[in-house]
Amino acid sequence: MEKLYVIVPNKNPSKILCKMIDAATSKHESILINDINNICDLKNKKIMFAIELNDIGHDISMIEFFTKLYSMGSNTLEGSIGSILVHSCNEYGTKRAAQDIIFSANRLGCAFIGHPMVEATYSLRNFNTWKKTMDLSLEEICLEMCRRLSERLLKYSPIKIKNPNLLVLYSMPHKTSNTVDLWHMVSKFLTNYNIKELQIESGEVQDCRGCAYKTCIHYAEENKCFYGGIMVKEVLPSIENADSVIWLCPNYNDAIAANLTAVINRLTVLYRKISFENKTIFGIIVSGNSGSDSIAKQLIGALNVNKGFYLPPYFCITAIANDPRAIFEIPNIEKKAEIFAHNIKSNF
Repeated sequence: MEKLYVIVPNKNPSKILCKMIDAATSKHESILINDINNICDLKNKKIMFAIELNDIGHDISMIEFFTKLYSMGSNTLEGSIGSILVHSCNEYGTKRAAQDIIFSANRLGCAFIGHPMVEATYSLRNFNTWKKTMDLSLEEICLEMCRRLSERLLKYSPIKIKNPNLLVLYSMPHKTSNTVDLWHMVSKFLTNYNIKELQIESGEVQDCRGCAYKTCIHYAEENKCFYGGIMVKEVLPSIENADSVIWLCPNYNDAIAANLTAVINRLTVLYRKISFENKTIFGIIVSGNSGSDSIAKQLIGALNVNKGFYLPPYFCITAIANDPRAIFEIPNIEKKAEIFAHNIKSNF
């Protein structure tokens, strides 16, 4: 089995984070990386980032570590697959910090397995739901989840697919969308792929009703959902059949469009039925001015961390374009689209 590279630049990790690292590495050969000035080759590795959050939700040592990685080039983590352990000294910041690290590492070429994180808030109460199925203390559950995470990471190998099915989800009209225009630039280089485009129009998908767990399981077993409609007839079957889902996300007020958010929230019924671990996600994000990273991190949090989709390296392409067709005025945008298309291909 491969070695596990554990990155923990914080010189004073908490007792619980130390226990989490010990649990993750106890049965595996591991290499601890804690010296920012002595970083080994991190390409083509299985990596676990161990984050210790301070009172305001940051790990300054990890931020400095990534600053060093970025100074070494944009492919510093190419070929590697990552996971995360994170502990907070209060009840806040764990998910945001994980999204920040995943986004930063992904831009350096690091992929992430689905459900790549074990988070421990100060009280460990975030593990309460697991007590329904595990007869262990909250700390014991935390450490068991760390052991399971390292096992999944070390065993995981992306599946290569000859003729992948790509599903493209969007909600904006074709004629006025810079985001759709950017997708069409990308799709020109994906001519031999099975591509299905689905537009989620306003009002077509109602947001999740929040059914009880057993009710959601019941609907999942029958390939249904409480609301039915296009979500059951087209969207869920298309996602189930897809090898990769490409999300077209214009930046509306630094948030994913409401129609696509509803789709994400309604994925639970399919999530109860199948695993998404071998399905990849990509994002095409266009902002009027700034904030594309906000949308990218929301996709990471909802789909990779929460729902368990595999996050390939360099998973999103972003651009700034406000007026209609302004996307075509961006220097070298078609070359950027071509590179992104080749990145999609390389993951199959």
